[in-house]
Amino acid sequence: MSERTGFDLTVIGLGYVGMPLAKEATAAGLRVAGLDVDPRKVEALNAGQSYIDDLTDADLDAMLAGGFTATLDASVLAESRTIVICVPTPLDEDHRPDLSAVEGATRAVAQHLRPGTLVVLESTTWPGTTDEVARPILESTGLAAGTDFHLAFSPERIDPGNTKYGLRNTPKVVGGYTVACRERAVAFYSQFVEWVVPVSGTREAEMAKLLENTYRHVNIALVNEMAIFCDELGVNLWEAIEAASTKPFGFQKFLPGPGVGGHCIPVDPSYLSYTVRKLGYPFRFVELAQEINERMPSYVVARAQRLLNRARKPVNGSRVLLLGVTYKPDIADERETPAVPVAEALLELGAEIVFCDPHVKEWAVKGNQIPRADDLAAAVADADVTLLLQQHSAFDLGVVEERAQLVLDTRGVLATSDRVERL
Repeated sequence: MSERTGFDLTVIGLGYVGMPLAKEATAAGLRVAGLDVDPRKVEALNAGQSYIDDLTDADLDAMLAGGFTATLDASVLAESRTIVICVPTPLDEDHRPDLSAVEGATRAVAQHLRPGTLVVLESTTWPGTTDEVARPILESTGLAAGTDFHLAFSPERIDPGNTKYGLRNTPKVVGGYTVACRERAVAFYSQFVEWVVPVSGTREAEMAKLLENTYRHVNIALVNEMAIFCDELGVNLWEAIEAASTKPFGFQKFLPGPGVGGHCIPVDPSYLSYTVRKLGYPFRFVELAQEINERMPSYVVARAQRLLNRARKPVNGSRVLLLGVTYKPDIADERETPAVPVAEALLELGAEIVFCDPHVKEWAVKGNQIPRADDLAAAVADADVTLLLQQHSAFDLGVVEERAQLVLDTRGVLATSDRVERL
């Protein structure tokens, strides 16, 4: 326990980032509170009902038994030795960073800030946010960062559905506003993270996160563009990628797909592009990658249309089955899933869409409730064309190969035939 009565940690934002943090901190013996503005989340958590893929009800029961509590009451912040902000950082309609949630959470902290508190921002953002946005709000209290309270940035590295790497065994990058801030933050995370990686400042820590995801974004765009021209060249790109990946140095395997989803890859590089544009010039790599990756859903629809044309069927009136509508396999997370723009384009062409996904019970696109198929074998047999958008392990791929009339495999997991094409 801390020398102050109250909580060792309050996590602001009880989503896919905040809850794993609260879980590990509670397991390490810290007294943890969770603060959110959504009453449904708070009620569910306190009732032992998890809505996070990586957090089971049993995990949550153990957390509650260990003293964890969720609340809507921001006054808990005044009782907390450490406060970690894990709120969303989406893009607005013009693809500019939307920091309204970060600013709102930081203002809530400022209203209850006490001397000696450690405040850490984990929300992904552009380099300079901790210093230029969060710090002035916190210092409006009259308390000075690095003197009266500690301020740091530590980028989240949560990978939903990853059974090998979680918060505890994934290295944690930490940058402080001052050396003392960094040391305090390193000491905090070292209580429940195996390897903490200190960097010289908050900007370096903020940039590290954007670099990680921009690297993935650009390389995914590379293989996505190669998938388009390799189809025209008659080259099996999937086989070429596997062959290249046998090289034990200098190559990392990336695979093409129907587009990119989740919070990180579609969003984070735009934060970096925004930062560079403030300097007066474009970040060409990121903007080109964005263009290519955003084009992939349209390309998938064009390939499906080609398949139907070969069978002398128009898209208009054809039954199209979407297999897997989440952005990653074996999770229920639909954030930024490319299945949405694929479905939107097919609806505009007059297709009759059905989806099959064991992790999603209801799915709507542009206000249209899409029918859900429970029987995989019957669904693929009834569809004029099946689009495998996500390879959930629950799918019997043999059934898809045997029963489907036509299939476009966007994940490279089905055996090709006269009825099955790969992206």
